[in-house]
Amino acid sequence: MLGEYRISGRRASEISASVERGVGDGGLEPGQLLPPMRELARQLEVNPNTVAAAYRTLRERGVIETAGRRGSRIRARPASTARESIRADIPEGARDLSKGNPDTALLPALRDALLYAAARADETPGLYGEEALDPELARLARSDFDAAGVPGGPVAATSGSLDAIERVLAVHLKPGDTVAVEDPGWGSLLDLVPALGLRAVPVAVDDEGPLPDEVGRALRAGARAVVVTARAQNPTGAAVSAGRAAALREVLAEHPSVLLVEDDHGHGIVDLPVHVLAGAGGGPWVFVRSVSKAYGPDLRVAVLTGDPETVDRVRGRQRLGPGWVSLLLQRAVVRLWTSGAVDAGEVARSYAGRRDALVAALAERGVVAHGRTGMNVWVPVADETGAVARMLYAGWGVAPGARFRMAAGPGIRLTVSTLGVEEINTVADAVTAATGRGVEGRRYG
Repeated sequence: MLGEYRISGRRASEISASVERGVGDGGLEPGQLLPPMRELARQLEVNPNTVAAAYRTLRERGVIETAGRRGSRIRARPASTARESIRADIPEGARDLSKGNPDTALLPALRDALLYAAARADETPGLYGEEALDPELARLARSDFDAAGVPGGPVAATSGSLDAIERVLAVHLKPGDTVAVEDPGWGSLLDLVPALGLRAVPVAVDDEGPLPDEVGRALRAGARAVVVTARAQNPTGAAVSAGRAAALREVLAEHPSVLLVEDDHGHGIVDLPVHVLAGAGGGPWVFVRSVSKAYGPDLRVAVLTGDPETVDRVRGRQRLGPGWVSLLLQRAVVRLWTSGAVDAGEVARSYAGRRDALVAALAERGVVAHGRTGMNVWVPVADETGAVARMLYAGWGVAPGARFRMAAGPGIRLTVSTLGVEEINTVADAVTAATGRGVEGRRYG
């Protein structure tokens, strides 16, 4: 059943750690069946309750899944195996379009902002027990949320969007609860959900965001939370339209206890307006904005607002961990925000020009591609592995779609942020040769 790998341990923590080690080093493969609890208890000479506790821990950590009498097996994507490991090694000389980073030429210089933050720290150092949120950042964020139509609520700061989403899910849900997630969707989120002991249920998307019928199906099946990307959806570039937002609000209104998480990580790089869902269902909600795409990934700052209880829970849990997001970073963000260091319209036009040009060039060659907003283009393919390999042979590294999907069909993701306009046709030719003609349709997978 386990081949040469032998699970070891006398305590539940030791047994679960042994299984995780096996997953990490490849001794236990995805889909591999684990011994029945009583059988493993006999082998290890421990009480069956000890093995049951170990298996329960592994389920909560997203390492294994149990299907009744069919037993427990290693998950197809164990939480201990990050989706980032699903990649092709980019050989020397090839162009890397796989990583999803912004164009460094469009990022602001940080020197003045950090000097400003350091000067403020010299005047008013950040100390234990003091306010965790810079008042000016709170004011700027709340004003921006108001302008976007986000309902009123307190503001908090986290170390990026994923940190915010993790804290929100953790303070509202318990292991075993189900979360509706976009498919294809953000690989880090698809890793995070099982790592928290939660179950992800895929929701199909098109260029206008999650399909309302799919969201309704997931919620009727018992999903306790839904995560929606407002704009620049990764990997497809989808953006929630006004019509789609209205339809999603109707669905959410039928499930007033469901937690709604809206991720607007594309703020500052997208010129389409945001259509807010928050408040539609009357239940708990948060709306998150990160500065990573506009100001730089290393500025680990996101701001969020939401219903008072949720934001208070997030702040309380944060105090038990890191305590707060560095005020140095918060104040640097304030400086960048107020100084006009980034022309959001210019950045949005720059990404849109490259993205739209690639989508159009592929369309001319009979290849369907998607990229309504943001810096990525998603191309559905018939043979994902072959397409990635052929693109590498042509000198272009792309991200395999397996990093971003659950039930959706195969595809590849190309990040356009490093492409020059003069390279668009060359890339389009390579994609066409690597994938053949695309499949018509507006729904991914």
